[in-house]
Amino acid sequence: MLPNLNPFALRCCPWSGCCGMGDFRPRTVWLGHPEKREQRYPRNVINNQKYNFFTFLPGVLFNQFKYFFNLYFLLLACSQFVNELRLGALYTYWVPLGFVLIITIVREAVEEIRCFLRDKENQRVPADMIFLRTSERNGSCFLRTDQLDGETDWKLRLPVACTQRLPTAGDLLQIRSYVYAEEPNIDIHNFVGTFTREDGDPPVNESLSIENTLWASTVIASGTVVGVVIYTGKELRSVMNTSNPRHKIGLFDLEVNCLTKILFGALVVVSLVMVALQHFAGRWYLQIFRFLLLFSNIVPISLRVNLDMGKMVFSWMIKKDSKIPGTVVRASTIPEQLGRISYLLTDKTGTLTMNEMVFRRLHLGTVAYGMDSMDEVQSHVFSAYTQPPHDFAASRAPATTKVRKTISSRVHEAVKAIALVHNVTPVYEANGVTDQAEAEQHYEDTCRVYQASSPDEVSLVQWTESVGLTLVGRDQSSMQLRTPSGQILNFTILQIFPFTYESKRMGIIVRDESTGEITFYMKGADVVMSGIVQYNDWLEEECGNMAREGLRVLVVAKKSLTEDQYQDFEARYVQAKLSVHDRSLKVATVIESLEMEMELLCLTGVEDQLQADVRPTLEILRNAGIKVWMLTGDKLETATCTAKNAHLVTRNQDIHVFRPVTTRSEAHLELNAFRRKHDCALVISGDSLEVCLKFYEYEFMELACQCPAVVCCRCAPTQKAQIVRLLKERTGKLTCAVGEYAPTSNTTKTGFGPVVVPNLYPHIFSYSTIYTMFPVFSLVLDKDVKSEVAMLYPELYKDLLKGRPLSFKTFLIWVLISIYQGSIIMYGALLLFESEFVHIVAISFTSLILTELLMVALTVQTWHWLMVVAELLSLACYVASLVFLHEFIDIYFIATLSFVWKVTVITLVSCLPLYVLKYLRRRFSPPSYSKLTS
Repeated sequence: MLPNLNPFALRCCPWSGCCGMGDFRPRTVWLGHPEKREQRYPRNVINNQKYNFFTFLPGVLFNQFKYFFNLYFLLLACSQFVNELRLGALYTYWVPLGFVLIITIVREAVEEIRCFLRDKENQRVPADMIFLRTSERNGSCFLRTDQLDGETDWKLRLPVACTQRLPTAGDLLQIRSYVYAEEPNIDIHNFVGTFTREDGDPPVNESLSIENTLWASTVIASGTVVGVVIYTGKELRSVMNTSNPRHKIGLFDLEVNCLTKILFGALVVVSLVMVALQHFAGRWYLQIFRFLLLFSNIVPISLRVNLDMGKMVFSWMIKKDSKIPGTVVRASTIPEQLGRISYLLTDKTGTLTMNEMVFRRLHLGTVAYGMDSMDEVQSHVFSAYTQPPHDFAASRAPATTKVRKTISSRVHEAVKAIALVHNVTPVYEANGVTDQAEAEQHYEDTCRVYQASSPDEVSLVQWTESVGLTLVGRDQSSMQLRTPSGQILNFTILQIFPFTYESKRMGIIVRDESTGEITFYMKGADVVMSGIVQYNDWLEEECGNMAREGLRVLVVAKKSLTEDQYQDFEARYVQAKLSVHDRSLKVATVIESLEMEMELLCLTGVEDQLQADVRPTLEILRNAGIKVWMLTGDKLETATCTAKNAHLVTRNQDIHVFRPVTTRSEAHLELNAFRRKHDCALVISGDSLEVCLKFYEYEFMELACQCPAVVCCRCAPTQKAQIVRLLKERTGKLTCAVGEYAPTSNTTKTGFGPVVVPNLYPHIFSYSTIYTMFPVFSLVLDKDVKSEVAMLYPELYKDLLKGRPLSFKTFLIWVLISIYQGSIIMYGALLLFESEFVHIVAISFTSLILTELLMVALTVQTWHWLMVVAELLSLACYVASLVFLHEFIDIYFIATLSFVWKVTVITLVSCLPLYVLKYLRRRFSPPSYSKLTS
């Protein structure tokens, strides 16, 4: 969204309200002339909801009943409409099912309403626009794009030059102009278009690129802008990069669904056995269905109620957790998934590190300057601007002086280049004493802040300021530097070549106003700059040394141009930028004609500070059995150093650096070498990764998944997404991705809240939704161990990863327990109440409820006052319901002393032996957390 946007931005769009869709194709948009539109366009709305008004109810019901667990209860309820199969009143089946569906519908409705409100909030100006004008004095603006691409760096955006020069925004409607825009596509980093003004003499034709765009879902950092809308609705870049909302179901729900099928299979077998005992007499096939209905409570519908309500409680607890403020739960159906994560994939910059850069090293090849020698750099810069120029030429000093002057000249040239080759803009803010205009006019240091698209660039400009060469002013066409003596150096910006992930470099062509000299400066990654600069014998070695110290290295170079050389370049460059077909290729070809035999000036090294507590956090995750993969675009040595500093790789752990491979045979040999390594971390570059995935995808993923940690460097965003997808497909494990491939997500500590979930699982054999729901549901408040202990001993998390709380073994144990308790209650009632068999319903029903309440009480590890309330409330519900159940239960009979003690005996016999066995098992085979709770 674009705040502070002039309303003209909407009025100049003649088609923003149209509802026609049409195919994706290029368009010509006229300013202020809606009658000239050539096609109809989508409505200017955003819709991230899963359903609409008409599809909500059918969609929710379909997503519920497409799973066997829910379909089972629907079929049971529907069967009661058949007279031959009816076993009781319809409400006994439909009321519990309706209660479950109401909870589900309400939950989905709440999430849909929240999504609708978010969409409505973002719909102030949900459009992709071309930047026409700004109120900023420097003629540009900065965008925050983290909600679009996950990157925290600000992006510089420039208005169309001819519209920025107009006196007022209203003049935009008076000129005869239009924008040609390419067809909508998913590429958020590139754009091809042109702006044409026909009423000029001669007509003006300007090239439009990504620098002139204001995509929806971005935020303007300051100022006011005016733009023309070119894409709306489903044609928005942000919408085209968003997958359709889908119904999410957790791994636990799938496991319960599978166990339900097993139970249903057991029901069918038991029903067949019962019919077989009757020798398949009469309408035996109808008897099978009747037995299925009679035994249907083996799969209790109360389980569905408890699970859904438990998920809602867990989601609420996560949202309200004071230790992770600001957390948003966007999917309340899968909170338990946090307890089953096996792989955590993370970016480096801004995730493991703070994205706050500190300048550490300047290297000139023969000499290097660290933090302890920056005063020497400052001295060289000072002498370059204070010593008379003729002294340098006329000096015939001894050799030492001559060397010192040569070094001084080189340092000065390097610092000057660093101060010029960037996209940083100084902004002056009023501080209560100095007026903003006055501060900007006098370049007040106390009022100046730097705005840039990258913290790297800010750190470099701040460093040049610290050594004496200060960036004090900048607009679209000029830049001003202040020397140590206070002199202002003026430079005209002729061309800027922004940094891109593909080029890995940025450049600028400037003219020194005092001398008229034209210079092309460039900085970039060593992998690309090594082929651009003149031959040298130290670049590769020193880049490696600096990277091993954890520094992000940039190579700085320059090239002097004559006026004729620049004019020839400009003509070819403008022609290439106006092309609407293969523009990127043509522009790159023209720029590359300058990028030859450039003079290598220096290397710069900046350090990205680690996030607070990142080391203990990674250690906790590793001890919890979660494997962490770091995917970054940085150099191999830098990524390796960061992995060591952040303790992603432990000190005693070996690291296997995957050698660069380009062919299938090389990849095969390197994979064989890697296969012989054991328990070592893997470091691999993006290029080698691409080759391995192309020819040996299965083999590589199999080996990589065995590593305790993996670092992928020089990794493109598309490769990061590919790795996440492959990891999910190959392992079948749950993965969690944080960083720039996970936009709109808040990175929070995973925590160990789901440790309390397993206590809910065993009670899938609850007798009744009403009488036993509250005690079982209250178990969501239970904890095997306290939160502090779980964080202190993260190894406890491994039990959840193994899925033991709901394994087939656990499931079988609770089936046997249910059979035992059912047998004790039934046969105990027959033995103790043989002469009072008419009261069998009251006896068995009361025993069942008391048994369930006692089992819940014996299961609790950590009591909460709400658990006591739930037990008492459930018991109170039973006592109160006796008034309505007088047809089935004799109140006077259950009030007798004989009834009380006999039911007590049945309840104790059904529960205490199980508790004794549980005690003995804990005694001789205690769970992993038992020692921690003692």
